[in-house]
Parts: sequence; structure tokens; C-alpha cells
Amino acid sequence: MASTYDSFNLRTTPEKFYIEACDDGSVDVLTIDRVSAEMTVSVRRDIPATAETRPICGLMGTIHLVAGKFSMKCGMFMCKPGQETMATISYWIIAMYGYARALLCFVISKHLCVLGVYLVVITKKKKVGDLLGHAVWKALDFDIISYKKTILHLTDNQMQDNKTFLSMINNVLHTDGFYFAADYDLTHTLQRLANTSPEFQETSLLERADQRFVWNGHLLREFIAQPELHKFVYPVVHGFIIIKSSCINGKVFDWSIISRRSCFRAGVRYHVRGIDSEGHAANYVETEQVVQYNSAKASFVQTRGSIPFYWSQRPNLKYKPKPQISKTVNHLDGFQRHFDSQIILYGRQVILNLINQTGSEKPLELAFDKMVTSLGNGMIKYIAFDFHKECSRMRWHRLQILLDMVAEMQDEFGYFLVDADGKVLSNQEGTFRSNCMDCLDRTNVIQSLLARCTLQSQLQKMGVLHMSQQIEEQADFEKMYKNAWADNADACAKQYAGTGALKTDFTRTGKRTQWGLLMDGWNSIIRYYKNNFSDGFRQDSIDLFLGNYAVDEADWTTPLHNLKDLKFLTLPIIMVVAFSMCIICLLMAGDTWMETLAYVLFWGIASVVTGGLILFNGRDFIDAPKLVQKEKLD
Repeated sequence: MASTYDSFNLRTTPEKFYIEACDDGSVDVLTIDRVSAEMTVSVRRDIPATAETRPICGLMGTIHLVAGKFSMKCGMFMCKPGQETMATISYWIIAMYGYARALLCFVISKHLCVLGVYLVVITKKKKVGDLLGHAVWKALDFDIISYKKTILHLTDNQMQDNKTFLSMINNVLHTDGFYFAADYDLTHTLQRLANTSPEFQETSLLERADQRFVWNGHLLREFIAQPELHKFVYPVVHGFIIIKSSCINGKVFDWSIISRRSCFRAGVRYHVRGIDSEGHAANYVETEQVVQYNSAKASFVQTRGSIPFYWSQRPNLKYKPKPQISKTVNHLDGFQRHFDSQIILYGRQVILNLINQTGSEKPLELAFDKMVTSLGNGMIKYIAFDFHKECSRMRWHRLQILLDMVAEMQDEFGYFLVDADGKVLSNQEGTFRSNCMDCLDRTNVIQSLLARCTLQSQLQKMGVLHMSQQIEEQADFEKMYKNAWADNADACAKQYAGTGALKTDFTRTGKRTQWGLLMDGWNSIIRYYKNNFSDGFRQDSIDLFLGNYAVDEADWTTPLHNLKDLKFLTLPIIMVVAFSMCIICLLMAGDTWMETLAYVLFWGIASVVTGGLILFNGRDFIDAPKLVQKEKLD
């Protein structure tokens, strides 16, 4: 594998950025021209002594935001209507001079389009652990540095837009869960890496990365075309990684969870559901459990993803918006694309659909079942398990019903196993594709139980566990295992839904608790608020970061200035006033109870009617995305 540098200094001058590789024996420097945006590799002696120096942990890439154009005010003679008809020689001299300066500004603006370019760097990192002998890092803090030191050429609106775009990029960067490694490919599973050619093994991390999981792919687009720059950048994955060292029977082994979130059809709960035309599913996550003991290593892979046909569940102020299945598209085309790619990547598919089989979720379950039947692919098996019905009234032991149903298939799929000499003993022949509505809470519970079953077999095969021993009997490891999977649930949930996961008390302790129910209620309230009143901004942030929306440097306007309807401002004010007056009337009784009742009824009815109007027009009051058209999100 082509080497990638591990540590850097950022050396800055008014004209250039110098990214200096600080690895032992290295003299390479990535030079970025702050005017032309040209990137070249030079050597350390080319850095001016006057350059400001700061250590950085790595490069995320570059992004184009508002460039702006030089206003005609930059030199044009500003004349009043009618003055252009003046025939004085002095006027024409001044006017021609103004137009000449304006033309010069126009030409300059064409060549200085990089004014809207920003360098995104990692400024702080924390070591997660060593994965198969390779250091894995979590990016903790970032900096976004403008190529140009001033934005005075921007109009007031452009400055405000640029500030908003910068806050969007920061919003994504500070969503916890970015990981990278300088000498290991985090985007591929152990099994995929073991089945690659020698030529593939010699390519750079950037070239060989699985693009589904490279979250800074859009930021690296200008680096990809220049192979000599690849050693200065890493593909960064988003999701969750935990690496633990454990001991059972006096035998020390390393155990890890790696959850890779796909950057295709990425977004937030409610605003991104189902699949797109390419078959990419919303909230798609590949989770790999890795074990290493005495140079032997094993892995087990599962996937999760939104129900793979065209459906939506737009927020509308209701606690649980009704899912809508599209009636205008051919679902089977996208459905088939999704599973064709899954079969190529992972082999046989067992779908574990955990949604309710009654109420508003029932049409989704029926449609899912019907499409699997219509596809008629023997590589796909569909299993519906009504999680909430089966586990109602704290009957969580009934999850064993599902585990028993899939036990034979899990044995058939097996897992990837390599002995201490590097010989592949077995491959994983298929995966479980789990989903609930959000692919978060119910899904993570089931995935943790399936992973434990496989881990039991792996540790016995590797000689860590005796054949008669159960993982559940190893108290210290069991506690670590449950907490790690609960942390995985929380990480994936925060990235998609905005809060920690529900049902993690069961994942952490093996039983449902009253405190866990209270915490789930609290998280549900927070999710409701975020999904309705802040997720539009989060969706826009993700689309901007991933390049689904690109700032058009030739456009003077952006979609950020869409004005709200008048009722957006008036109805909430009326409702608050009416409700307040109703309370006041209750507290400050009139001369007679009839008078008090009349006032309370009047203001009470006014607040209820206004509240009803707000709910009826719920979509007008939620924080909707602005940067991507609705059709693209559906």
C-alpha cells in the first residue's frame, strides 16, 4: 500500500499554504497557491522562513463556498439617471475610466474565483486503539481556513450566506464520529481486503477506498486527480469504532466494532427515508465485529438500512407522521438495484424486518414482503418480526424466538476466519440486513444479539473459550460487550435522529428497566423537537458537505432566503396570546362565574382552533431543508 503521512505542520503565508509532512525522513511539502488554487508537491527548503507554523493532524480537503463577484462599485463611475446623456468631455473621460476599472474587476473576478475556497484541516485527534496493529484515530476538532483573508468583496447578503454555509460545514464536522488511519483501510471489511489483488494492495488509501464510506470524498475531489497528493490525505469514515483488549481464561484478545455509515443517500430522520434511483438506502450502515487472538483474526459483518423502496415520512408537527409509499414510481427497479449490489458485495441476504405489522407501519411491511416475492430471487430471504408486539409488556426474552428462527441460516453464513499463518479458513457467505423504521433502536438490539452468537463460535474456534463455556458467563467481558454495542447504538442514533438510541438499557444490562423507559421518553421528546424544528438545517449541512448541493459561484442568489408564509408568523402568535389569556382568565376570575366561563371558553376555543390550524398546516411550520429540492429527498 502506498504510504500516507501521519503528522503535519501547516505553514502559512499570504500567498500560499504549505502542508509539511513531519514523518521521520520526509522532506515533502504540499504547496497550495491561495490565488490560483494550484496544488503541487515541493520540498521543505521551499518554505519561506516568514511562514506562520501550526501543527495539524491531517487534511479533510477543500470546499467551495460563496465566492462572490466584484461589484461594479469597485470602480465604475456611479451616475444618476440622465447623466449619461451629458456631452461634456470631462464626463466621458471619467465614465470611460470607470468602465475600464469595472472591466478590470470583472476579469480579475474570473481569475480569482478561489476566493470562495476553504481548506478544511483536522486540528485535534484521539487514538481509539490499534486495529490489527494499525493505529486508528478519531478526529475531534477541525478548522476551516479561507484561501483569502478578506471577504469585503462580498455583498451583505453574500456575507450572510457564506456565514450560514460555514456554520453548516461546522455542524457536520462536529457531529461526533469521524475516524481515520494513516496505514490501514477502514472503508473495507477484513474479508474484502483478503480477497483483493496485489495491484489493489499497492494503491493508495484514497484510490482503494470504498466510496460508500468516504465522507470527505467531495472535499477530496481536487486531490483524487493528482496521485502525487494522495500521501497527504486520508479517506475519513463516519460512524462508530471501538477497540478493546479483553481477557478470558487468561487469554488476551482484541475485540472491535466498526460501523461505517454510507455517504450515499445520507441525511437525517424523516427527511431521508427509503432509497434513491440508484438503489442506495437511507441510513445505511455496515457494521463489522472483529476479533484478533495470537495473529489469528475473524470478522462478522451485518448491514442495516431503510426499507428499500420509495417512501417518505415528512415531519408535520405530529408525533409520528404517517409513512407515505410513492404511487408514481416503479419500486421494483430501485429495489432490485439495491439487492443486486448487496448480493455482489455480501452474498446471500436475510432481511430482518422489525417494524410493526399493525397500524401505520403495516403497509410498509406488506409492500416489503410483496416486493421480495415479486423479485423471486433465491438469494434473498424475508423474515418479518413484529418487535414491539413480541416484546410488549417487558417480555424481552421473546427475542430468542427470532434468534432461533435464524440460527440455521447464521450457521450457514458463517464468518471470516484467518489462522495465525494467514491462511483463510472460512469466509462469510451472506449477511443479515436488519431494519426497523429508523434502523436504529430495534435494529441495534437484534444486531448485538446476532453478533454475540457469532462471537461465541469465533472465540471457541480460536481457542479462547472452551466448548462448554458461554460468553454470558464471562461477567467482565459481557459487561464490556453490552456497553460497546449500546455506545454503537447511541452514536448511530445521534448521527441520524439527533439523540441517543432508545432501548439501550436492554443492550447494556440485558433487561428492560423503568429508568430506561423514562430515558426513552426523554429522548423521544428531544427527537420530536429536533425532527420538526432543527433537522432542515442538519439536512442542508449534510447535503452541502457531501456535495449534493454545490454553491454556484456564478449565481448571485441562494435558496437560503426563501421567505416564510404569513401564517408562519401570525398563527403561533395568536395561539400563544389566546392560550395566555385563557390562563389569565382562570387565575383572575370575573364578577360572576358565568362571566369567567365565557372568557375562558372564548380564549380556549381561540387557542384550540389556532392550534388546529397550525397542525393542519404542519409542514409549513417545520424546519424544512432549503438546499435540495423536495423531489430529490422523496
